[in-house]
Amino acid sequence: MLRGSIVALITPMDAEGGIDDASLKRLVDFHVAAGTQAIVSVGTTGESATLDETEHCQVIARTVELAAGRVPVIAGTGANSTREAITLTRCAKEAGADAALLVTPYYNKPTQEGLYLHHRAVAEAVDIPQILYNVPGRTACDMLPETAGRLSEIANIIGLKEASGDLKRVAILRAACGEGFALYSGDDATTCDFLLLGGDGVISVTANLAPRLMQAMCQAALAGDRAGARALDQRLAALHRDLFVQSNPIPVKWGAVALGLCGIGIRLPLTWLSEQHHTRVRAALEQAGVL
Repeated sequence: MLRGSIVALITPMDAEGGIDDASLKRLVDFHVAAGTQAIVSVGTTGESATLDETEHCQVIARTVELAAGRVPVIAGTGANSTREAITLTRCAKEAGADAALLVTPYYNKPTQEGLYLHHRAVAEAVDIPQILYNVPGRTACDMLPETAGRLSEIANIIGLKEASGDLKRVAILRAACGEGFALYSGDDATTCDFLLLGGDGVISVTANLAPRLMQAMCQAALAGDRAGARALDQRLAALHRDLFVQSNPIPVKWGAVALGLCGIGIRLPLTWLSEQHHTRVRAALEQAGVL
């Protein structure tokens, strides 16, 4: 089981929206050096919704190649089509990814039974460890703890990224899914408490810009050091908040440019961070001590 800070990596792009391979290499090396526990390639923060299927598979394969076994790679392979999710998950397995992360189907709002059957179908079709991803604020679909519990009984479904921000769910999910099932926060602002309540780690946006500090906070929380974890988290609090001042990944990509990690590039319908927010995000970077 991976424990600690896992980065939901941005997909670096050039000014025309093409994949920026040199910056991707720089980002992978940056996270290896910082002690990030794993990299999620082409998750939702990686603009999976606007990469076509070929690009999606190519970026996963390239990230695995660049990681070269130095850090595990978890491939984002979720889709609101079960067939597409199976195809992307097969690409991830063929590329040598260590696991797959599958967001709940978005927009079509499946029932709980539909969610169960969707994830079971992907798990049965592709023999790779799979992590569920519940982010109702973006998908308009909430995977309930009892559904996660049912899915946890499938051997290669090994964990859940829970991004509802509802801390009461930690104990409920642990009871439903068991001790061997990994629970990852998907909400940076509540991650410290999530871990102190018994979670295993975070799949993080903030870690794109402050990976060492995010990892240190996670390790303190996992060790039960409440005071130490909260002190570190306080330094990250402005980033947790201000990286969502506009839709993710708009602010985090601007921050990555400010840190010299990549060039300017994002795909429509997302646009570059509005000028009135630049000072705010820069101040958050300074508070975290990374700028």
